[in-house]
Amino acid sequence: MTTPIKELKVSAIENGTVIDHIPSKSVFQVIKILHLEDTGDMVLFGTNLESKKLGKKGIVKVSNKFFKKHEINKIGLVAPSATLIVIKDYKVTEKREVQLPDTIEEIVKCFNPNCITNHERVNTKFTVIDKKDVKLRCNYCEKITDKKNMNFR
Repeated sequence: MTTPIKELKVSAIENGTVIDHIPSKSVFQVIKILHLEDTGDMVLFGTNLESKKLGKKGIVKVSNKFFKKHEINKIGLVAPSATLIVIKDYKVTEKREVQLPDTIEEIVKCFNPNCITNHERVNTKFTVIDKKDVKLRCNYCEKITDKKNMNFR
């Protein structure tokens, strides 16, 4: 009789980034907004994994990818509970929680069809008014965009 496997082991990455503590329902959105489907490097993901912090969580591991500030801001918009873990030579060199800045520029489109940013070459700019539930106020039309109405550029 064999013992059932209780743990899934995934190979370590030599260099790259792990995005951990993603709400399970946001894993595919994180992959999409970061355009990870277009990378030529290894991308591993898991969803609905056991988590003491979230109950269920998701994780994304990307080889040879170190995210830029605007990409980290995107992650924060859809997964504010996420943790970034930077791996170099198989060792953790940095571990930090994603934090939303006070303003978001050029990442999200205003959902108001009448906003100037949707008709002219004006970059979007939002003030983050709720970091927990992620709500943004457009600096031009002052409409509030929440997480479910966000469209990324």
